[in-house]
Amino acid sequence: MPKLLAFEKSVGAVVFRKQENKILYLLLCYRSWQWDFPKGHIEQGESEEQTLRRELLEETGISEISILPNFRQSVWYFYRAKGNELKERIEKGRGVNIFKRAVLYCVQTESERVQLDFENKNFAWLAFEQAHEKLGNADSKRILTRANKAILSR
Repeated sequence: MPKLLAFEKSVGAVVFRKQENKILYLLLCYRSWQWDFPKGHIEQGESEEQTLRRELLEETGISEISILPNFRQSVWYFYRAKGNELKERIEKGRGVNIFKRAVLYCVQTESERVQLDFENKNFAWLAFEQAHEKLGNADSKRILTRANKAILSR
């Protein structure tokens, strides 16, 4: 019988690049078809920065980044695993009801090229308004708005 509840922490980033005086944000389309920022589970012994760099490389192929100082946002959310994730969690004896804390940083890259991993279906580089519209939840929209303000005030 699988565990019912899991408490987990993820680390990710609002990734942006500048192109012709425009700021473009990277969004990923997850297996759930929801658009969001690149992020993933923190592994035992990893710092948040190590997780950030590893997950960004795994999910997007991007390794060259600059982390903006003084930007670290957290959100808490709850969800129930579905589909392939549910099956994987049951096989590994992990909880299927997940209470998660996601910590997000804001990072700049010069790289336009994105190489998706198996967890993601698509990606897009979008201006603020389009990214804000495409994001699937209010917490992500709030974080994008804060990141945009931090970038513009530099």
